[in-house]
Amino acid sequence: MPKPVNTNPDFFGFADLLSDAERAELAEIRDYLEREIKPLANDAWEKAEFPFEVVAKFARLHLAGYQYPEYGDGKSRSPLFTGFLSLELNRIDPSLAVFSGVHTGLAMGSIYNGGDQEQRDRWIPDMADMSKIGAFALTEPEGGSDVAGGMRTTARRDGDEWVLNGAKRWIGNGTFADLVVVWARDEADGQVKGFVVEKGTPGFTTSKIEGKIALRTVQNADIVLTDVRVPEANRLQNINSFRDTAKVLAKTRGGVAWQALGVAVRAYELAREYAVNRVQFGKPIAAFQMIQDLLVKMLGNITAMFGIVVRLNELVAQGRGGAEQAALAKAFTTTKMREVVAWARELFGGNGIVLDYEVAKFFSDAEAVYSFEGSREMNTLIVGKSITGHSAFA
Repeated sequence: MPKPVNTNPDFFGFADLLSDAERAELAEIRDYLEREIKPLANDAWEKAEFPFEVVAKFARLHLAGYQYPEYGDGKSRSPLFTGFLSLELNRIDPSLAVFSGVHTGLAMGSIYNGGDQEQRDRWIPDMADMSKIGAFALTEPEGGSDVAGGMRTTARRDGDEWVLNGAKRWIGNGTFADLVVVWARDEADGQVKGFVVEKGTPGFTTSKIEGKIALRTVQNADIVLTDVRVPEANRLQNINSFRDTAKVLAKTRGGVAWQALGVAVRAYELAREYAVNRVQFGKPIAAFQMIQDLLVKMLGNITAMFGIVVRLNELVAQGRGGAEQAALAKAFTTTKMREVVAWARELFGGNGIVLDYEVAKFFSDAEAVYSFEGSREMNTLIVGKSITGHSAFA
């Protein structure tokens, strides 16, 4: 009698580290995402349009409140739960996961960690119930990896207001966000500060970036700021330099590692299912040695990725996870994800390049995940400085 087939990509059972209640909640979330979100995903990706009906669907899941329990449902959840939640979102659709991550992690995280209590109370409740959507404007047309020292967007104090001038690029949710956290260099002291720019502010214009081959559903924007006036009350009061900005990025960078895992998991699931059902030469291609080799290499990468992200979240829970650990996790997992999606696409042959079989979307989206929140090279230098004591940044 044949043994049962193990279809679980979590081959070593890392999810067993969650509590019973957390596993049950994640199962409910997965069912909801499969039923309510997945049917919208491929069509939106192909059209490069954002399906705005998902906002209300995500709001019903209270996704934006999980990391901020005092503004959410009041329940405290472990950092490990948050990681597995990211995996589930990205397993369904990386683009819609990015929408959620930009809003919940980057925008809300900047306000929650960089704002004072009055600012948190003013903005976070509406963001938690998703009646207001956030964006995070850091990257510039001429500045990506060097934006810490080379930020060109400026802020000038004028009485009780600040005047912002400059440009931002690749801003997720930027075309429709209600609240955009804009990072600018103070002309007076040269330090980077954060400002919340509200939708409709004069001088603040956005345009959608067209022609993307990855994360097509994400509405990335070019933003131009021309004498944009922002009240002092909208300056994030606890942001005094780029080091404070980096603290926000260190937290979300660990989330990108989980995102990479979610992408890899789905590519593996699609490839395994296809191999079992695709018949060539009179038998399923899963019965061929070279196909099994591809699947096992994918599973090995995924298992290693699970190990690093689960341990990172354990360290975060203990207050021990720093920027260096997050940087290594991001660099390692996105590199291994890239291998997994390439092997998965290879297994599909010609069918792997059409959206019908879904793997093409994950293959393409992996390129964006590999690139954002710090390239592999920049994250490598963060870790390199940590282990040698020498900075190799140019």
